[in-house]
Amino acid sequence: MLGWTLEQWRDAYQTGDYTPVSAMKALYTTLRDSERSLWIHLLDESALVARAKQLSDPSLPLYGVPFAVKDNIDVAGLPTTAACPAFTYTADHTAPVVQALLDAGAILVGKTNLDQLATGLVGVRSPYGAVPNPFNPDYITGGSSSGSAAVVSQGLVPFALGTDTAGSGRVPAGFTNTVGLKPTKGSMSTRGVVPACRTLDCVSVFALSVADAETVYDLYRGYDAEDGYSRPDPAARPKALPARPRLGIPDQLPWFDDTQAEQAWKQQLSAMADIAELVPLDLQAPHDTAALLYQGPWVAERYSVAEPLMQNQDALLPVIRDVIGVAEGMSAVDAFRAQYKLADLKRQADALLSQVDALLVPTSPGIYRIDAVNADPIRLNSQLGVWTNFVNLLDQCALALPGGFREDGLPCGITLIGAAWHDAALAEFGRRWQRHQPWQAGAVGSDLPQVTPAQASEDDADHITVAVVGAHLSGMPLNDQLTERGGVLLEATETAPCYRLYALANTTPPKPGLIKSDDGAAIQIELWQLPVSEFGSFVGLIPPPLGIGSLETADGRLVKGFICEGWAIDDATDITALGGWRAYIAQRQNTAN
Repeated sequence: MLGWTLEQWRDAYQTGDYTPVSAMKALYTTLRDSERSLWIHLLDESALVARAKQLSDPSLPLYGVPFAVKDNIDVAGLPTTAACPAFTYTADHTAPVVQALLDAGAILVGKTNLDQLATGLVGVRSPYGAVPNPFNPDYITGGSSSGSAAVVSQGLVPFALGTDTAGSGRVPAGFTNTVGLKPTKGSMSTRGVVPACRTLDCVSVFALSVADAETVYDLYRGYDAEDGYSRPDPAARPKALPARPRLGIPDQLPWFDDTQAEQAWKQQLSAMADIAELVPLDLQAPHDTAALLYQGPWVAERYSVAEPLMQNQDALLPVIRDVIGVAEGMSAVDAFRAQYKLADLKRQADALLSQVDALLVPTSPGIYRIDAVNADPIRLNSQLGVWTNFVNLLDQCALALPGGFREDGLPCGITLIGAAWHDAALAEFGRRWQRHQPWQAGAVGSDLPQVTPAQASEDDADHITVAVVGAHLSGMPLNDQLTERGGVLLEATETAPCYRLYALANTTPPKPGLIKSDDGAAIQIELWQLPVSEFGSFVGLIPPPLGIGSLETADGRLVKGFICEGWAIDDATDITALGGWRAYIAQRQNTAN
């Protein structure tokens, strides 16, 4: 249950392992015992069970799936605090973005902690406590959507809503090894969201996979005639990037002395070069735009919300008061001058983006300890926004992706940035990245309590089942990559009858590609049990176009298994009729003889 994706929640209900009521009873104990600073308001067991009993349609896309929302988003009958007790009110209505998910069958379990008034990228500016990083509690989780990112990373819910004005839906994703989808502004309603900068605010989503994040976004996006900043979708929304896209990368990067972040970026670029062309660009225009957000009159938008609180000396944290108070010295003239400058910078940034299919940047230039941020709150917070602050000002969308781990074990993310309405195209490429570098998302290796195993029956807390289909089969050339890592053969079996098998061109040793298909067949496979501690190094040996994803066995289990990108079969040979790789190798040998 912990760390389950949407697919695994659906499977648990379809197989009868759980009902929504039994699932909420099982989950509640873990929620109750979780780190208190994650939550500002956690629903009790009776509320979760009552909601579960209301569900009657298992075909709903989020039937019985638990989720959380950042506590600057309204839910009728629950308090909205924005992490500011003096601001608290009980919401009369549920924000449309939340209602859409409830209508899809989801079960809200609680409202998460955040930087006060969504002002910050650190996750420590809250009277409800600093949210510790799931990988090392001495480090920040990032903000302002700190609680939402952390509850997903810790596997408590498969997705959570955040908000993003300057990077709050992306920086926490990078620090928690999760996906952070920052949509095109105006593509979803922001009614019922406490404004940070209303002209820039977006509702973001954290999830363990790009597919899950996109599923959730597609359910809550849409035009809202009652929201003055909502925009209808254009007639054509790009659905994918090219097969080998051109990604613009910064030609200069500030690392602020974080050498581990710099080294991780080099490794990420090496992996990304396998599936994209990397084009160095001068990103000065986005940098200059980023400076406008807090050094310019957009701070006055935050002041427009906080003004009544500024009159009460005890209502706001001192650092929040310092950040927002700058607006008191600004004028309407300043606002217009900044708008003129932004218009010029946007022209330059648009021209820059037109040279490539998307931008690729580090999600942040590094990560800080909680005590360091407390000692130097404004400067370090500002540094975290180097690659995020400009995106909404320039009317762009973004997708933060897991990017592996630093030498100290902390995650470090990467972010794709595209023009407005390119959300689906970024997500399509994000899925490619996750197949190419299939790290397990979330708090990998942390000591999470387990309610029920999410894997196939052969799995336990220390092992994972992997389905192999070709060169890793027993007796095949790459089988020692399993055995030298302590892999144990569990059984020989078949896939469900929905796959096609191809002999890929120009691979050494020869390798197959397995593709799911409506006109597929059952393909022979082997199931191997591999220690979780060895899984990452095993996956690191897998070259494109192959990767690890979910594979369905003949008896309906979902296990990790080899999958292949669709483009690779253009010059491959369809060998589905042979039923498996061994038969193909035998045929080749007979032909050679």
